[in-house]
Amino acid sequence: MLDKPRKSLVSSPFKNLFKPIQIGNVEIKNRVAMAPMGIGGMTNPDGSPGSRALDYYVERAKGGVGLIITSLFKVENEIDPLQKGFLLISPPALAPFTELAETVHALGAKIFVQLTAGFGRVASSRRLRGKPVSASAIPNYWDPTVLCRELSTEEVERLIEAFGPAALILAEAGIDGVELHGHEGYLFDQFTTALWNHRTDKYGGDLLNRLCFPIEVLKEIKRKVGNHFPVQYRFGLKHYIKGYNAGALPGEEYVEAGRDIEEGLRMAEILEEAGFDALHVDAGCYDSWYWAHPPGYQKHGCMVDMAEEVKKIAKIPVIAVGRLDIPELADQVIAEGKADMIAIGRGLLADPFWVKKVEEGRPEQIRPCIGCHDGCLNRLTMGKPLSCAVNPACGRERTYALSPAHKPKNVMVIGGGIAGMEAARVAAIRGHKVVLYEQTDQLGGHLLEASVPAFKEDESRLLNWYKTELTNLRVEMNLNTDVPLDLIQGENPDVIIISTGSKPILVNLPGIQKENVTTATDLLLGKKQSGERVVVIGGGRIGCEIALWQAQQGSKVTIVEKLDTLMSTDPPVPHANKMMLLDLLKLYGVNILTHTNLLDEKEDKVVVSNQSFSRSTLKADIVVLAAGMEPIRDLFRELRGKIPDIYLIGDSRQVRNIMGAVWDAYEVARAV
Repeated sequence: MLDKPRKSLVSSPFKNLFKPIQIGNVEIKNRVAMAPMGIGGMTNPDGSPGSRALDYYVERAKGGVGLIITSLFKVENEIDPLQKGFLLISPPALAPFTELAETVHALGAKIFVQLTAGFGRVASSRRLRGKPVSASAIPNYWDPTVLCRELSTEEVERLIEAFGPAALILAEAGIDGVELHGHEGYLFDQFTTALWNHRTDKYGGDLLNRLCFPIEVLKEIKRKVGNHFPVQYRFGLKHYIKGYNAGALPGEEYVEAGRDIEEGLRMAEILEEAGFDALHVDAGCYDSWYWAHPPGYQKHGCMVDMAEEVKKIAKIPVIAVGRLDIPELADQVIAEGKADMIAIGRGLLADPFWVKKVEEGRPEQIRPCIGCHDGCLNRLTMGKPLSCAVNPACGRERTYALSPAHKPKNVMVIGGGIAGMEAARVAAIRGHKVVLYEQTDQLGGHLLEASVPAFKEDESRLLNWYKTELTNLRVEMNLNTDVPLDLIQGENPDVIIISTGSKPILVNLPGIQKENVTTATDLLLGKKQSGERVVVIGGGRIGCEIALWQAQQGSKVTIVEKLDTLMSTDPPVPHANKMMLLDLLKLYGVNILTHTNLLDEKEDKVVVSNQSFSRSTLKADIVVLAAGMEPIRDLFRELRGKIPDIYLIGDSRQVRNIMGAVWDAYEVARAV
């Protein structure tokens, strides 16, 4: 790829991010940490990191990150028993961690391993080998009809003791320190929170007693390894929950059922007094998962205020996290003293070289995370290997690395949506001569309308990134151009990649051609005007986002969905995203009719029928069809059998989401 001239660090507007910092006795070269994220599918059978995990972390070290905080690892697997092979620190872990530490150190990075006491009430039946456990007999998150078994005092003490040998293995491997996994409602968090901890022994009661568990773990690690070995604690300053399985949205008025900020600040004081070397501060838990794993509906920097509050009282380093992958924002957090370091998670999945691009003054070349969770968290919850929707090489850096083509070819890409742009980008990187044809006057395909709502700004950033990359790669782009057979025969390409996209499915019902009926696509693109009363036909992700967008603009919105729940069709909507979108629809007063079918459209009203065949009428200034999309394959059918090397990708092959389009394109373009 052709890079723009690099700017010197001295003139970089982001110089605050590149000042060194110390945690305990460990000096870190810059203020950017890689936030811990699960590495499912990358471990050895004994639970130690496999070769894919090593490649994954090393790639981020190459990309310039100062501190890598790994995925969580258990220290034992009998008291909180998960399936065999789950991430575990045991003697066989010494060798891979040694190799990992040696490599990242050579590249100038430091590495902490996150250690967890276990899942407790948030363990799913798919992961468990027995009954879930917790601080007390409380409901399991995934199945509230199942009560967790309360851990005995002796079991808690055994758990504490297990942290010592685990930390010793890591220290012997050359790992620089550890982070205790005290956030997100996992077992440490269950012990430290009154909502979940009803114990009467020394690990229950007031806040100091509830913190006894992690503090005794700290002392055990320091006793085994020494005071020079840093131990930091990650915790949520505030849980944002109204109760069990009930999250609270930004700005929503509610009574906090979990930890509030006042208690969180007292907790920070106790943890610092106990001897922790740094605090990594976020918010939320499983019951409000859209805080711990913020989707695109959350603003960038959504939890900086949590770190800022702790920074006001703490003398030890404070790490902020929460969609901090906008360089200007990240630098501002450090410049204004809101935190000492910033941690980036999914932003480093999307672009492992985020740090270097910021350092070299190339922020426009950072591939953005779009907050979708499709390639990362969603795959982990389904037991699939970690990756990234916009970076298919994430988690398989060695096998999916792009290599120069043995024989450069003339590649014609037909369609300038996201699949076409990705195919053109990858083929050009590999040295092929690429010509891209787009029928309309703009690149982007469905990214154009997807970028319209304010909560979809990251899709707009992704589109701009593709335009920058294609320009830098000098891909020939022909807009406003149809591609008839004679043009193809004249160009005589070696390879044709067809990405003609998809179009809205039109419901074949009376009145559907009336002026007040439109598609989601046309409404987003401004081809039709909205109204005071909006009826959205279809409760998939697109329909729900249209409803939210319209409700945020003051319209009275109703969703009509024929299935029993919203967003229930493939591809599945990740849990955090679905949870937040449903809560937002409720907050904005969107009327939801499930098990309901559209029967007729009559001027300013629609007729619907529920599962009991009872008809009702809804007033509607505009009816928005969001019943799904169907592939456009006409050109492919015309060319199939006439062109020897032809591929169909993206929505034109199978309608899915951004990840489906990007992954299709990457697979084909890296193979041709």
